[in-house]
Amino acid sequence: MAAKPFPRTSAPPKKVNLALQGGGAHGAFAWGILDRFMETRLIEIEGISGTSAGSMNAVVYAWGVFNGGPEGAREALHRYWSAISRISNGGVTQFWESFFFGGKGPTLSPAAHGPALEAIRMIGNTLSPYQTNPFNYHPLRGVLNDLVDFDSLRTCQSTKLYLSATNVKTGKVRVFDTAEVSVDVVLASACLPEIFQAVEINGEHYWDGGYMGNPVLFPLFYETKSRDVIILHINPITRDEVPVLANEISDRVNEITFNASLLKELRAVAFVQKLLADGMIKDKFRDQFKDVLIHSVRADKALKNMSVATKFCLDWGFLTELRDRGRAAADEWLAANYANLGVRSSVDVRAEYL
Repeated sequence: MAAKPFPRTSAPPKKVNLALQGGGAHGAFAWGILDRFMETRLIEIEGISGTSAGSMNAVVYAWGVFNGGPEGAREALHRYWSAISRISNGGVTQFWESFFFGGKGPTLSPAAHGPALEAIRMIGNTLSPYQTNPFNYHPLRGVLNDLVDFDSLRTCQSTKLYLSATNVKTGKVRVFDTAEVSVDVVLASACLPEIFQAVEINGEHYWDGGYMGNPVLFPLFYETKSRDVIILHINPITRDEVPVLANEISDRVNEITFNASLLKELRAVAFVQKLLADGMIKDKFRDQFKDVLIHSVRADKALKNMSVATKFCLDWGFLTELRDRGRAAADEWLAANYANLGVRSSVDVRAEYL
């Protein structure tokens, strides 16, 4: 799906915040959006809130910008997605290849990941990752450490990072900012408990941030200057058909579950927007509330034909197809909504989400 050229402008880029959802390999869709945003030079990113694959994209983007500006970010994201494709053999991570196939698995097409995912689920219902992966191997730890110097990234001033993880004991969301970012923080944000052991950070244990914030929005309201927040969706919110097969039902439950926290937060945004619009907040308190502008790049159409199973597919051809769909979605969004940045929300939060 080729992106249609969006006209360049001599005007300075507009500063925005991004909210990046998680979704495994489907994060390559967000890679494409980021790639196109950087290529046009129309967007400058002040802060990024990320969860799971969104956290991966966020730290790699931030490191790239820190070292080489927009082109550095594009190159870093390309290297990251290329690297995780190389550690797989058609999309099942090295760990699962070792478990199922003794270290060298067959090449799997995106369509073949349904049975592979069902096998993972069956094992996950019987054995925990503390049993199947006693040495706590994580294939992405080496990739991230090779691509990102986390000690230097923690001093980064060019991008404000807010990465979410779920505290296993309290059930609360924990948001790590730029100064706290480490490889463990990123892996905690993407820790699916059926596959990986909980990640310990400063004596606390964390699972995937998507359970409590996919992603969280509030740090972008309170910790940044930009009013604009662009949500890059990975999990489709709406579906045209009611699922009837077991795998279809499971897929839809997955989508609803990992959108729930975001929809709850958007409900709060809509409530505050109504209070401000109706003049229901006293003047002396209005400065305590930020009238944020909400925008979104939806995945409902672009990823309509992608099952949850394909979130495990890291085949390079598949990832670049998702990237190109993301680039096309970015161009479509820019053409329709770029003029709204800094002026008004381009989505009616109440109508679209609530």
